[in-house]
Amino acid sequence: MNRFPMNPDPTVEDQAALWAARLEGSLLDEAARAELGAWLALGPKRRSLLAHYCQLSVDLDELVPELVAAGRVDVPAFAEPARKSRGLRWIAATGLAVAVVSAAALWIGRGGHPQTIATTLAQRRSFTLADGSHVELNANTSILVENGRAERRVRLADGEAFFEVSKDKSRPFIVDTPAGSVRVTGTRFDVRTEKTSELDVTVVEGSVQVRPGETANYQAPDPVILGPGDQLEAGSAGVRLSPLSAGALDDALAWREGQIVFDGEPLSDALAYIARYHGKNITATPGAAVVKVGSRMRLDDLDGFFKDLERLLPQVRVTRDAGGGARVSLRSEN
Repeated sequence: MNRFPMNPDPTVEDQAALWAARLEGSLLDEAARAELGAWLALGPKRRSLLAHYCQLSVDLDELVPELVAAGRVDVPAFAEPARKSRGLRWIAATGLAVAVVSAAALWIGRGGHPQTIATTLAQRRSFTLADGSHVELNANTSILVENGRAERRVRLADGEAFFEVSKDKSRPFIVDTPAGSVRVTGTRFDVRTEKTSELDVTVVEGSVQVRPGETANYQAPDPVILGPGDQLEAGSAGVRLSPLSAGALDDALAWREGQIVFDGEPLSDALAYIARYHGKNITATPGAAVVKVGSRMRLDDLDGFFKDLERLLPQVRVTRDAGGGARVSLRSEN
């Protein structure tokens, strides 16, 4: 099957190539995302054309050197294709429009490659996908994006992601996790999954269909429908659906602002979360472990978190080690 759009409008084609280069070259701010959304809304074929050029950009990383070696592209003296300046940005910089045509000819018939996006320890990142959807990844999160003709699919193996999905009724947006799946056509929602059986879905706008994975305590033949302010928690104990107040919804998504909200959890649980987020060895003595913590605290700033902890819980002491980890104990303990 020919995967490259035939005879597209030259102006729209140029615009799609430029948008693909912008998406690849940098993260779009709010104004740029609004501009992209307005451009996509001008015609039904623009989404697929943009998706093609985004995939073409990925393929050009490999194809441009092949074209140069084959003599099908003349490289100006100022161009340096060996550098890690990726496909479409390199073409835009050198003005080699012929490279697009030549690379397209090589690209036709190649299957589309899924795109992997990931974050590391204590890192949060935002991305705009080829279909115009926006995704924010919490730390230690990896997603695999497949932008198909019939559906848009994201595979989230572990971690947390917030999605702002562009509306496209003809192509549903599906998030697959080991603990279940979420299906939408256009909305704003958060998905968190841990291990292979835990799934949390929080909806800010629109509605989603959640199909939790089957457990010993839950078998659902039909998906669960969530609306704005709803939160679904699925795990080995079963499935719980709760409506959230505006304040609780804000707390649940505090990670997007680099913060974390604890609501009466044992300090041992709070420290375990911070330890995973930063990749540090953080422990508590038995006496300190059972102390309850309830507050909004800094997430990205580990030093700031420990300062907040000692201020909020004056009965505890934080002792740092040379490796950046910490031990939390009661001041009354030796």
